[in-house]
Amino acid sequence: MPHGDITHIDIPVSDMPAASRFYSELFGWQIAEIPGYEGYPMWQAPNKISGGGLAPREENFTQPRSYVEVDSIEETLAKVTQLGGTVVRGKEPISETSWWAIFTDADGNTIGLYEGTTETSA
Repeated sequence: MPHGDITHIDIPVSDMPAASRFYSELFGWQIAEIPGYEGYPMWQAPNKISGGGLAPREENFTQPRSYVEVDSIEETLAKVTQLGGTVVRGKEPISETSWWAIFTDADGNTIGLYEGTTETSA
């Protein structure tokens, strides 16, 4: 997937089973927990491209958050601060080959970043 694509959308929810039923019936999303990510059911749209997760609603997570794929989270976060944004969460691992981070822009919009490879370490 090229740099800059929206990769994933998290939707904050208070009731996982109810939200899973709602989005599954509304949009035809396939929603399932993946081993290793229990309590974070992931959804995939019928196009088999769009997807995301249902995440627990928290005080600082009340609106859906999109994740944009980048080649380097470190370089992108450096640009965020140069351009007047704020790093909310620095680069954190998802797996051995993927990472995420969160920033806010100058208007206070929260955006997630995703960096990943298909290579595994030897």
